[in-house]
Amino acid sequence: MNTQLWIEVIGWIALGIIVASMLVYFVQQYFFFHPEKLPRNFQFKYDRPFKEWNLQPEKGARLNGLHFTVENPKGVILYFHGNTRSVKGWAKFAQDFTRYGYDLVMFDYRGFGKSFGKRNEENMLKDSDFIYQKLKEKYPEDAIIVYGRSFGSAFAVKVCSLNNPRFCILDSPFSSLVMASRRFLPFLPVSYLIRYPLRADLWMEYVKCHTYIIHGTRDWIIPIRNSEKLAEIAPHRITLIRIEGGGHNNLPSFPQYHAFLRDILKY
Repeated sequence: MNTQLWIEVIGWIALGIIVASMLVYFVQQYFFFHPEKLPRNFQFKYDRPFKEWNLQPEKGARLNGLHFTVENPKGVILYFHGNTRSVKGWAKFAQDFTRYGYDLVMFDYRGFGKSFGKRNEENMLKDSDFIYQKLKEKYPEDAIIVYGRSFGSAFAVKVCSLNNPRFCILDSPFSSLVMASRRFLPFLPVSYLIRYPLRADLWMEYVKCHTYIIHGTRDWIIPIRNSEKLAEIAPHRITLIRIEGGGHNNLPSFPQYHAFLRDILKY
């Protein structure tokens, strides 16, 4: 192959990388977020007691959520859900926690469900702590447990790094969204392209409470090495529970998952 042809090939490769990088930068919200939007007059209906919350973290924004209640609660679970659907669908998991005597609160991110407002990493992180501070007005802080599922695990870690809950539970977390994205975009400079880096690996260092991480060994979406990396940050206060054969979206179908919740929530 002559020099001119090599130059042309390299030029086309470089152009392809530039175009792909621009696409990733400008359309990544469509890859990272898959919300279910609900009309503002939507009425939630469940067969267990609950209240609907609407909080205003700033002008032009609203956070809509659900507060499932039990009699004489031991405390409350603050549940950060994944990057799909809305609390309407995620609410089915409330029973996994209320059965052990805990209230449960879950909110939709901006642009999900009935929540709205400008969405970016800074605002989402501020919203997470805003909700936590509201819970502290109703519950002693040592009665608050923070739970983060997949995408929501980053917000759980950030909140715990700023506060002192009883403990933290991470379900199928990523160590950072940059690391998770690099697996799918190995030829792009994702460190410079991802507008939601969500560096749980950096925030974990500042988490003081004990953290339980649960992850499936056959999770192809967020491989378990993400959790292993997080656990290495502070092995004395992080417990990693491996669910053999578990994937990314099916851990609640494994008896080991429910045994884990039972063991740490029943007291």
